[in-house]
Amino acid sequence: MKTETNKPRLLDQVRNAMWLQRMSHSTISTYVDWIKRYIHHHKLRHPAEMGVVEVGQFLTHLVGGRQGVAASTQKQALCALVYLYKHVLKIDLGDISFLRSKRPARLPVVLSRDEVWKVLDNLQGPVWIMAAMMYGCGLRLMECCQLRVQDIDFDRRTVLVRAGKGDKDRYVPLPELVIAPLRQHLSRVAELHRQDLEDGWGAVDMPGAMAKKLPNAPWAYHWQWVFPAPTRYTEKATGIQRRWHLHESALQKQVKAAGTKARIGKRVYPHILRHSFATHWLEDADGAQDIVLPRLQRLLGHYKLETTMVYVHMITPSRVNSPLDRRPARIAA
Repeated sequence: MKTETNKPRLLDQVRNAMWLQRMSHSTISTYVDWIKRYIHHHKLRHPAEMGVVEVGQFLTHLVGGRQGVAASTQKQALCALVYLYKHVLKIDLGDISFLRSKRPARLPVVLSRDEVWKVLDNLQGPVWIMAAMMYGCGLRLMECCQLRVQDIDFDRRTVLVRAGKGDKDRYVPLPELVIAPLRQHLSRVAELHRQDLEDGWGAVDMPGAMAKKLPNAPWAYHWQWVFPAPTRYTEKATGIQRRWHLHESALQKQVKAAGTKARIGKRVYPHILRHSFATHWLEDADGAQDIVLPRLQRLLGHYKLETTMVYVHMITPSRVNSPLDRRPARIAA
């Protein structure tokens, strides 16, 4: 197949298309990885030379053997390939026939309240605030990293989560405990932004088409990241220096290290704080589940209530007495 010499390579076309749609860096990376695996599975054939049959074969391959993937993982691969064909190659795949994964979903691991505090006690600075907000607000990792200054409302004690999973906005409560350290942190962010402006930079990356609608907005303080990276980067296309938000790997590494230092016998990572928020919130909530669960669903930003209901199973063991604890008094030691 002949192509123009100046036409970007396929994976670059995918990245550019996703970037223009303001999809997250993690989603772009994940989709590109699945497309690479698809191409390698079919012996480096170009996707344009393949179609619905080859996509179905690849998705079926994922559930075979000893390392069969979960249904959610298979769905992720499907979304990546559908995106490739629909938005980049402009090919309608139609109905795809493949063996669907039936690997059961596993219950998430959660920390006890004491373990959460042991982790937080081994963190400091902006990373402590981020971890505290993930647990106190139920935020996803990237939702926390991508907060803007204007998303924090100290008067209303709320945090606006913009374009969360499913591209939906939602409000979550701002914990009282983080207000003072967050105010102090934002004063340092304001000073950092002032210094960037003095240096002739200070423009932040804007969501969607906001940069065109509000041409002066990228330099405004209220659009800056709540948790900016310590260094600036240079945008290759324009040569403009910008400051990105703190990379998610920084929080991942420090939370993991805090769990190790606290000698917690579980794998500790940022998302476990969100799982712990949901479980502890349900344990503390009063009222019937048909009232409480929809509230938790909104706080977590879940599309389906069934996704939220997994946390009901997390609190059941603590509410049931074991028969071993009912030793008859007459034989008590």
